[in-house]
Amino acid sequence: MGRRDPRVDAYIAKSREFARPILTHIREVVHTACPEVEEAMKWSMPHFMYHGMLCGMAAFREHCSLGFWKAALIMKEEARSRDAMGQFGCIRSVDDLPSRATLTRYVKAAMRLNESGETVPRRAKPPRPVRLPTELRAALTRHPEARAAFERLSPSHRREYAEWILEAKRPETRDRRVATAVEWIAEGKSRNWKYVRS
Repeated sequence: MGRRDPRVDAYIAKSREFARPILTHIREVVHTACPEVEEAMKWSMPHFMYHGMLCGMAAFREHCSLGFWKAALIMKEEARSRDAMGQFGCIRSVDDLPSRATLTRYVKAAMRLNESGETVPRRAKPPRPVRLPTELRAALTRHPEARAAFERLSPSHRREYAEWILEAKRPETRDRRVATAVEWIAEGKSRNWKYVRS
């Protein structure tokens, strides 16, 4: 049997008047579709748990939101709104939600995904380009082995070196850091090599 959390009752009671029927409706649909669901407060908002995170709802000043944890596997891209947190845009009344049958279908799909342990594939973000300080670029040009080692470093390690040098306020400090960086890079060391456990 599912479990209702009194903190969710309190959350609904403290919400604005327009939001209470929306949150109550969502709650009832989720409990009807998934009788074993358990409520929890996460990030100060009500969430519904069933073999992991199922969905969550929230009330704001002028709208509510509803979000399914694995929406990318439940709903088609064109059905998801980008207007607000969650997938249904700014919900200002129960009429802004999909039908009870559609919401029930989404809850059941989320349940099956959680039962099977399926996860949403992460979209790989392209790495931010590394902006090399002029001094480091010139030093690496003069030291081909350091340049080759630098190119083998991950983008985040290259960025750490670049940012460390760019943070220097005085030219002398920058020059010292460039010299140290070239030495460490030639040895195949990352910027924070001292803190890496072996």
